[in-house]
Amino acid sequence: MSCLPALESFLNLYVTAYQSKLDEYPRYFPQGESSPCVVSGDVTSGSAVQWQPVARQSKGNFANVEQALDIQLHGDINDFFGGFWMAPTLFSSPFGEGELTGVWNQEDFEYLQQNIIGHLMMKQKLKQPPTWFIGLLDEGERMLTVNNHDGSVWSEVPGEEQGEKLAGSIAEFISQLSPRVAPPVKHEELPMPQLEHPGIISRLKIMWNNLRGRS
Repeated sequence: MSCLPALESFLNLYVTAYQSKLDEYPRYFPQGESSPCVVSGDVTSGSAVQWQPVARQSKGNFANVEQALDIQLHGDINDFFGGFWMAPTLFSSPFGEGELTGVWNQEDFEYLQQNIIGHLMMKQKLKQPPTWFIGLLDEGERMLTVNNHDGSVWSEVPGEEQGEKLAGSIAEFISQLSPRVAPPVKHEELPMPQLEHPGIISRLKIMWNNLRGRS
């Protein structure tokens, strides 16, 4: 079962929560990056803009990542990350407060793909089962990751195996979330996973340039 209907429902609730409490759309610091999501504001001003989720006309996919790593990713990755342009969304839940990762524009999508490649390569190096991330918990103390084998959602400390199982699927996980209305904060991009062997970083850069057709 696709996670897309659950994600769309949550995003609608998210926008409604901000409009009900603040009489405005959610705000986000775009750091100079344009997006189809922008409702009002200047992305180059350094101030937060108002935004709303926008369904992508052509859904993004991770076929290039699968080909590069010779892996089959759980189908939810295409629905969760490829269905909407959106900023990170804040939530409250039985597991604590956190945020779901959003894809702001095409450049952001490509950066996300690089990070997922790096994360999967790190899991291979550590001889751990493959996972991929969909958000953060506890102000970034833990990642929200998906077990690539069965699509279940877990909390994961970077460098360790998945810890606590939170839901059997992304759809089930999202159904337990409540939108959290809060002032916007400037996001720092997640760094590429720290891989001990410098050769892995070189391989990652070469692989990504090949995927994008660059020399």
